[in-house]
Amino acid sequence: MVKITVPQPGLFAMKKHPITWFYILAFGISWLGMVSAALGSHGIAPFDSPYVQLLSIFYAVGPALAAVIVTRTADGKTGVQNLLKGLLRWRVGLVWYIVVLLGALMLLITAKSITELLGLSATVPTQPVDLSPYVVLGFAVNFFATTCEEIGWRGFALPQLQKRHSAFIATLIVGTLWAFWHLPIVFLVGNPMAEYPFLWFILIVTNAFIYTWIYNSTQGSILLVALFHGSLNIFGAFISGVSPIADVLLNCGVAIILITVLGKANLSRRKRVCAG
Repeated sequence: MVKITVPQPGLFAMKKHPITWFYILAFGISWLGMVSAALGSHGIAPFDSPYVQLLSIFYAVGPALAAVIVTRTADGKTGVQNLLKGLLRWRVGLVWYIVVLLGALMLLITAKSITELLGLSATVPTQPVDLSPYVVLGFAVNFFATTCEEIGWRGFALPQLQKRHSAFIATLIVGTLWAFWHLPIVFLVGNPMAEYPFLWFILIVTNAFIYTWIYNSTQGSILLVALFHGSLNIFGAFISGVSPIADVLLNCGVAIILITVLGKANLSRRKRVCAG
């Protein structure tokens, strides 16, 4: 007797449209945490409860969970192992560690210099950082969160899109959706993004070109883009008084240079990384 297996419609759709399902899950999981945090910051019950605020963990892990779920469905355990190999791709040359760490620092120093040179206003100045054990723990949480983001944005979405599109188009898509993913944070009390959300949107999109350059140049190292992402956040906590306008001007300039010098096809001296 021949046994006929009928594919489940949901799983079939996820295999056929992995990038669509990735973004549906990434937004859904993360926004569960983001929206809860935003409502809680306004004192809206029951979201102001410390227990409900635990949902904010989904904000950080959403992109990684979405990438693992879609990859596991489409390619099984082997696919997940291949996805996470980028976290272990550390042999990329010392120069790239210098680029990632010092590059993040120099971006912020340059943005601050532009702010002062043009007399721009930093509407939400960064508070001085006290290196207490709690702050050090916060730094660790920051790198955990940025790693989870990069497993999704660069580890999964970018190479999937680079199979069908140039690095330029793939970066525009990833950068635009990455910017929209931050939308609930605009409503978080005290968050800098609430001041000029449009500028932050442009900043995130243009910043994505730097991430693509690093990712493709290191042959798909999630570790390096996560270090860059985390370093931007950490240095941003120490370097105060940076105008979002200066940030946007600088990142637009860097993106234009990368596109002009490296070309739209790969945004790198190497061939762009595509999902297998």
